[in-house]
Amino acid sequence: MKKLYYIGIICLILFEIANVYFIMPMPGSQRMPSIDVAYFLYTWRWVFRAIFGVIAVAGFWQAYQSSKWLALPSFAVAVVAAYVFNFQMAADVIFYQPKNLQMKNAQTNQIKKDKIIIGVEINGEARAYPIQLIAYHHQVLDTVGGKPVMVTYCSVCRTGRIFEPAVGGKPEKFRLVGMDNFNAMFEDETTKSWWRQVNGEAITGELKGQILPELFSQQTSLEKWFALYPQSLVMQADEYFIEKYDSLGKYEVGKGKSKLTKTDSLSWKEKSWVVGIKIGAHSKAFDWNRLLKERIINEEVGNQPIVLILAADNKSFFAFEKPNKEMNFSLDNDTLKFDNQRFSLKGEDFDNAANKLKKIKAYQEFWHSWQTFNPDTKKY
Repeated sequence: MKKLYYIGIICLILFEIANVYFIMPMPGSQRMPSIDVAYFLYTWRWVFRAIFGVIAVAGFWQAYQSSKWLALPSFAVAVVAAYVFNFQMAADVIFYQPKNLQMKNAQTNQIKKDKIIIGVEINGEARAYPIQLIAYHHQVLDTVGGKPVMVTYCSVCRTGRIFEPAVGGKPEKFRLVGMDNFNAMFEDETTKSWWRQVNGEAITGELKGQILPELFSQQTSLEKWFALYPQSLVMQADEYFIEKYDSLGKYEVGKGKSKLTKTDSLSWKEKSWVVGIKIGAHSKAFDWNRLLKERIINEEVGNQPIVLILAADNKSFFAFEKPNKEMNFSLDNDTLKFDNQRFSLKGEDFDNAANKLKKIKAYQEFWHSWQTFNPDTKKY
């Protein structure tokens, strides 16, 4: 009977490790198709714990009588393992949402103007969320232009996305549960399904296959955002997490030291920066180093002519659909030009307010992320 005790204890320890291993960035865990196994273990975690606990209890007395100096320490190891993997290594106890979400205007803002932000404009209201802050929080819940928004960021993929936190037209709450393929995952409160941050797709659980509505957002420097949206509000640092923000101070400019979040300076390496554009079933990745040199790229994604530009600050980028292939733009001091037409970085014609270029979604992220979630992508 004493063998049952040790079998139960060992199984409990191994289960607690496995329950976290598949959804956190541990050696080998993110490179295997294990999401359904991870979800199964997590969903039935209390059943597994009960079974292994009963087995251990059944043999405890015999194991204790045989050697209390082995039985008690092994029990302590199981307790420590349960605590560490559930209260120290779980994603939602490492990364917290803001306790005090403060938004300030340009006059009272305390965020440096050279910081990179994810910006959104809805119903005439604009708001900006500094990458240094949201890279720690992973998600920030807010309301912009009367619409609830879920601002998300995954520092391991360098992906910023803003979603409407609604499932089936109903408001929903989410918590950070871990990651899959190095991308952050969120769990909805109602069905406990797991959702991928990079595209808002439910990848396992009751709602598998459903997609969160994504809202148009742009990545720019705060200075450039204010130039485009002078009335914008900006998320401020929460005093409870200053040390966490400080640790990401160099991340946004590609000087982070962590193996998971550092940047490759060469092109087309796992951690190289690209700008990804997806139109319909077609996607294309644009090398950031090449964009720095060319500054403006007239290209096609699928059959759609597009123009991708990098502003003079070397941080802010914008993409627009072109009316036709022959309309090749040039760039002059952050002004798009074609013949006698001149357009701002908002796609607005300086001489004809009714004439606008259509904005398209463009994302800066690590090459490994764009390639993973857009396996058929083309390279520019």
